[in-house]
Amino acid sequence: MRIAQVMAGAPTGGAELFYERLTAALARAGEQVLPIIRRDPGRAGRLRAEGLQPVELSFGGPLDLLTAPRLGRTLREFAPRVTVAWMNRAAHFTPQGGWVLAGRLGGFYDLGYYRRCDHLIGNTRGIVDWITGQGWPADRAHYLPNFVPDMMGADPVPLPCPPGAPVVLALGRLHRNKAFDTLIRALRHMPGIHAVIAGEGPERATLTALAQAEGVADRLHLLGWRQDTAALLAACDVMVCPSRHEPLGNVVIEGWSARRPVVAAASQGPSELIVSGESGLLTPIDNAAALADAIRGIIGTQAGTTLAAAGRLRYEGEFAEAQVVERWRRFLATAEKASAEKS
Repeated sequence: MRIAQVMAGAPTGGAELFYERLTAALARAGEQVLPIIRRDPGRAGRLRAEGLQPVELSFGGPLDLLTAPRLGRTLREFAPRVTVAWMNRAAHFTPQGGWVLAGRLGGFYDLGYYRRCDHLIGNTRGIVDWITGQGWPADRAHYLPNFVPDMMGADPVPLPCPPGAPVVLALGRLHRNKAFDTLIRALRHMPGIHAVIAGEGPERATLTALAQAEGVADRLHLLGWRQDTAALLAACDVMVCPSRHEPLGNVVIEGWSARRPVVAAASQGPSELIVSGESGLLTPIDNAAALADAIRGIIGTQAGTTLAAAGRLRYEGEFAEAQVVERWRRFLATAEKASAEKS
């Protein structure tokens, strides 16, 4: 099938990373895929390395009068059977045409951007329930989860921590939604444990100042953006997702993939993914003491090993590449068939 994948997102981010993974995986599965992206040399280079030929457009603001006609022309020339518009900006620019148009949402977005779409896709059941709760027809709202690469077996990367020190790892943009401030406050209740955060963003200075004020600056390590997620997970003892707002929580699935115990705040996505006490631990949002108690209770223990094994089984059964790609291919084929029959 000919599939166009339209992404106008930022250079980094969970949805953007999954877009790259899925686009390449669909191509490996034998589909004819055209990536159409916002200009980004890094993303374009990674897609070319997978044998794809991305089209780069501006996807600018209100004064961008060129992207819409160029996008329409590109789609007409490629003639996809299905076009998937990823998030608001792409959905805003992507026209209707001789293709099925699906909008893919990774959060609780304004559905006004998706008014031209035939189908909407959410990567959690909670998002799909929210979509239908806004009046969208249930038969045109679909749950398709993310996958992450198998991260078992990577060599651990050296970390700026003392040899043998227990390490908790967090990943993500340094933004208030990620609640890394809660993790820093939790460090005060976890003597000897080091926290490593891989990510960058506007909260770096605030988090650094908070670590100084809490007296834990020597046990907090901000690494900036990293691409070696599997190696970082191999080097940690516990994967932590303290987010106060998290529609999905790819990091939970990454922790499961690497067979690491996961502790998360009970925000939307992690609460849907984790059965607390079975495949991870959930703690109240913004509760540093509870987060610290949960981490201390599993770090280096048999309980942590048991949680990690259960998480790995969840990954293998629901969130590995083969299973998720097959679900996407079934959806694409069904959507295209239904459109053909309707016309």
